[in-house]
Amino acid sequence: MRTSDYVRLLALAAIWGASFLFMRIAAPAFGSVNTTFLRVFFALIGLAVMLLLLRTPMQFHGKLKSAMVLGIINSGIPFLMYAIAALWLPAGYSAILNATTPLMGALIGFSFFNEQLTLRKWGGVMLGLIGIALITTTGELSLTGSFITGVLACLIATACYGCAGFLTRRWISERGGLDAKLVAFGSQLGAALFLLPFFGYTMVAGPVVNWAQPEVWASVLAVGFICTALAYLLYFRLIADIGPLRSLTVTFLIPPFGILWGYLVLGETLTGGFVMGGAIVCLAVWLVVSPARVVKPVSPQTER
Repeated sequence: MRTSDYVRLLALAAIWGASFLFMRIAAPAFGSVNTTFLRVFFALIGLAVMLLLLRTPMQFHGKLKSAMVLGIINSGIPFLMYAIAALWLPAGYSAILNATTPLMGALIGFSFFNEQLTLRKWGGVMLGLIGIALITTTGELSLTGSFITGVLACLIATACYGCAGFLTRRWISERGGLDAKLVAFGSQLGAALFLLPFFGYTMVAGPVVNWAQPEVWASVLAVGFICTALAYLLYFRLIADIGPLRSLTVTFLIPPFGILWGYLVLGETLTGGFVMGGAIVCLAVWLVVSPARVVKPVSPQTER
């Protein structure tokens, strides 16, 4: 990986980490499903404006349908699953379970996409989970049906993330590629259309929402334009440059940034294991994304 790839990986983690801050402000006020749809909707608008300003030709070369399906798998379903999990799980539990994305990606890639994994990468994935557990503080919850439902919802979301990375490579990259801006736009279009019926149902049958809250709207706009539109541009570009498995390691870095933003903006207290956990996470990311050293065999002419 190049230095620019590491920089983009950190930037993506910082942006997605900030989404926890914005969702923490918006979801209680507007509702989880409403906030999720608005996030995708504003991301779609932001990407459309970006395409117009950059005068990007809307030429999908037969890949629009694939991009839209990717949006359902990589945005629509995961966002909805995390909204459901938020009804019963503390944010810490969701953050820990979100970190299983590279593990899910490794299992899915090994099982269905002929991805070769070394013991070093498996060790990095497991070490990353240990680091996330140290960073995140969670309370004790009884093993109820609601708790199990929340956990399963998070695992469905991470499985979708893991699968989407490989599908992006198969449907987009290996078929000649596509501008990352167009992939992001198509994916958010698919996610918005998928979430629209859920949004419509909550508007008709859900609780009354006080929409006149400027600070909440600011959070919704930020999570839509920055944490989704801009973030997915970086994400799909990373998949094209460094591959799906390495790109998925960004989930190891999201919780540290999420906790940091909460500390800086909301005055939340850092956990005792933050420094140690953060160091372990960095080591885990390095183990997973760094290439294995290839030992060249000694030629017969150089043997003594």
